[in-house]
Amino acid sequence: MAFIDGLSPGEMLMLIAALTGAGLLAGLSGGLLGIGGGIVIVPIFVEILRLAGVEIGVAVHVAVGTSLATIIFNSVRSVAAHARRDAVDWPLLRRYGPAVFAGAALGSVAAAVISGEGLKAFFGVVCVAFAAYVALAPMRWVLTPEVPRHLLSHAVAALLGFVSALMGIGGGTFGVTAMTLCGVAIHRAVATGAGLGVLIGAPATLGFVVFGWNASGLPPFSLGYVNWAALAILAPTSVIAAPWGARLAHALPARTLRVVFGGFLAASGLRMLLS
Repeated sequence: MAFIDGLSPGEMLMLIAALTGAGLLAGLSGGLLGIGGGIVIVPIFVEILRLAGVEIGVAVHVAVGTSLATIIFNSVRSVAAHARRDAVDWPLLRRYGPAVFAGAALGSVAAAVISGEGLKAFFGVVCVAFAAYVALAPMRWVLTPEVPRHLLSHAVAALLGFVSALMGIGGGTFGVTAMTLCGVAIHRAVATGAGLGVLIGAPATLGFVVFGWNASGLPPFSLGYVNWAALAILAPTSVIAAPWGARLAHALPARTLRVVFGGFLAASGLRMLLS
């Protein structure tokens, strides 16, 4: 960690400013899009860690693990802001929450055996693919008029948690898409998607701590693959900004919200693929 040890006061301030900006943007996007903020945090934190001399494989795992921990705080704040507008579908969360939770736990186990380059490529490809869907799918395209209740839907919920844990993101990226395909209005889907963050972040964060416990080359102040120094900056700043995004979400037309959602996915995915 020669880079970190040799930082001047000015460079340290720049590092703190970058993490603060990432936290604020994560909170804003979490409240706006119900995505938990990981779409923003993971690419930015990977670049910060690489500049600090952290090997890419470790950098990606630490970025994903720290993002998942941040999502817990961001999700609680976002869903509270949406709940005040009576926009969260609590019965839906209770019905599929256990499957999402279990999938996220399994995802953290899978992340332990996947290389950092593999996680980075997976993150980029999935983001770009979903951005294409958001851009090309018709606004009113639905597969079913309401969220199904059969066993397969619980398997899909578990898969949602699994993939989200691998990417270090909340449930909004996939949850919002799945809910709108099942006839849920975009604003209600965003609000409910914010509630999935805790169900994904809690078990996955624990998994990244446990499976990264003896990893070599970790940056200072890391517990497993979760960096607590970065979390101390990212968590409060994302919590501060989450209500701003929630207010903005309810003020924007559905089409605009969808375009913003797709833009976030495309930009984040391409950044990871091209970095």
